[in-house]
Formats: sequence, structure tokens, C-alpha cells
Amino acid sequence: MKALREAANGRAIEVIDQTKLPFALEWLTLSTASEVAHAIKSMIVRGAPLIGVAAGYGLAMEAGAYELLKETRPTAVNLKWALDKVRAATDKWAAARAIAAGESEACRRIGELGRPLLEKAKRGETLRVLTHCNAGWLATGDWGTALAPIYAAKAAGTKVHVWVDETRPRNQGALTAWELADGGVPHRLIVDNAGGLLMLRGEVDVCIVGADRIARNGDVCNKVGTYLKALAAHDNGIPFYVAAPESTIDRSLASGSLIPIEERSGDEVRGWHGARLLPETTPVGNPAFDVTPAKLVTGIITEHGVLAPAEIAR
Repeated sequence: MKALREAANGRAIEVIDQTKLPFALEWLTLSTASEVAHAIKSMIVRGAPLIGVAAGYGLAMEAGAYELLKETRPTAVNLKWALDKVRAATDKWAAARAIAAGESEACRRIGELGRPLLEKAKRGETLRVLTHCNAGWLATGDWGTALAPIYAAKAAGTKVHVWVDETRPRNQGALTAWELADGGVPHRLIVDNAGGLLMLRGEVDVCIVGADRIARNGDVCNKVGTYLKALAAHDNGIPFYVAAPESTIDRSLASGSLIPIEERSGDEVRGWHGARLLPETTPVGNPAFDVTPAKLVTGIITEHGVLAPAEIAR
């Protein structure tokens, strides 16, 4: 995997420290469950699929760390999914390795299945895609979810341009821009609230995002701000796709209203990379996710096929 690899000693993992991007590419070695838990909680490791992979390895390092790891991030269901698989396995390290390989293959398939949908939406010489947050290989280990069909389209020779939402307060759009630049994909970073204007002007052909949890009725929980993009897309007749592996679907929850929404520290809004943007006394609310109703979702691209939201329950 490009964002996570096993260490040479075979009992630890190495991960890219995503809090240092896009300014520096640094790898960290995690050799204990507590180190993995800290990396997930502090967003050194982030992205629902990659969180699950890392947590699986963390439990393989220390079989009794299930609760410690499960409580690090409450919204992404991939975390518990991976922990349950590793806990049930006899060879826990082999189970963690299998999860990593499985998620990598799932993302490759998402790219393969999603590419024709994006290309079908193309209305001119260039396919113009808008995405929110970072759902590329940095968030999944390999390929990505929302970015996988974009990479597949470019590899197939389609001319592509990506509008990249800044995605405050963690600025995951900066990670997407860094990743797209590395992959030679034309793009432009925009502030979060510019997307609606671009859609109104006819400068967006299709929207595609990842997900942290999808409920049984097809409601989608993703990075906060996703709901607003879906509303704008619906108002302008623009397809709105969600790309996510099966591990992101939580059929135990009837609707998105039951998904726990993580509330993170206000300091993430007050500053970024050590720069103070607001006084410490400024009251801040910082919900990390929102829920997009199924009725606003054109389709959900999984490794098993493209589903209408109503088909998730089947």
C-alpha cells in the first residue's frame, strides 16, 4: 500500500504522517497499539478505509487493545469492521494483512466501475469533476475511493480537470491537490463554498465524494460540507456519486440520523499548522461530518457494483 506498509521486522507498520503534508513527506513507525491509536485519533492516519487497515494492524500488535482502538474515531465504520475481523481471527497479523490487500483491491475495482460513470457525465472536451475532502490513496492506502475513477479516466486517455474543495478546518483539499499533482492530474483548489457557484455557471460535469459510513437506507455520512455540495448538485441537475468499499456500509443503522457525528477540538478551526487564525477565546463548534440524504445521491460505487441508494438494504 502506498500510504501504509509493514515494517522490515514484520511486527510494526510504517505510515505517512499526514499532518505534515503537503509541506513534507515523512514516514512514522508504529509498533504498539497505543501508537496506532494516537496516530488515528490525531489524524496522522486518516480516511475511513486506511483507519480500518491501521486499526487492524494495531489489534494484531496487541490483542487486548480492541476498545482503545475502537474509541479513537466514532464515525468511520471501517474501524470497527476491521477490528471485528482481526479479533475473530486466529492469526491476527495475517488477518490485518488480508484487510489491507482487500481494501486495496476494492479501491481498484471502484476506479474500474466508476470511470464509465464519470466519462458519461462529460459535457465537453474536458471531464470536469468536483470532489470534497481527500478520498485518494492517502486516505485508503491505494488508488482511493472518490479519486480512483478519476485516475482510471486519466489512464484511459480522458482529459480531466478536478475542482478540489479546500475542506476546512483540516484542509484535506490540500492533500488532494498534493496527490493529484503527484499523479499529473490537472486540478484547481477552491474554497469550500465556491462549488455552488461553479455548478451554477455550468463548470462542473459531475461530483464524486467518498464516505465514512453509509446507512441501510442509503444516507451517506462524509466530511462536513458534503451535504451542501449534494444540494447544489441536485439543484443544477449534476450527478452526485459516492464511492466507498463494502466496509463503509453499516446495515445495522436504518438511517443516517443514527450515525454518530464526531465533534472535534475547536483548536482545529482556530488555527492550522501552528498558525493562529482566531483568538483562543472564540467559541467554536467543529462537527467533523454531515449526512447527505439518499434522495440526493445518484449512485453508490462499491467494489461489487454501482448501487442506487435504495439497493443498499438488499
